[in-house]
Amino acid sequence: MEAHVGDRIVVRSTHTGEPPRTGRVLECSEPGGGPPYRVEWEPDGHTGLFFPAGNTTVVHEHA
Repeated sequence: MEAHVGDRIVVRSTHTGEPPRTGRVLECSEPGGGPPYRVEWEPDGHTGLFFPAGNTTVVHEHA
């Protein structure tokens, strides 16, 4: 997985009926865009270090 600052992270729920979690990448640990990522999560703006799993999608933001 590759993500860069400004990209959106979407984590699909493993529980039926729960909405996906979304957030914005604030920082990447690897220069090439590898994880872990510092993410600001919606809707409350909390931040955390995120290690993606198979249920994660990156939506690349183009400058």
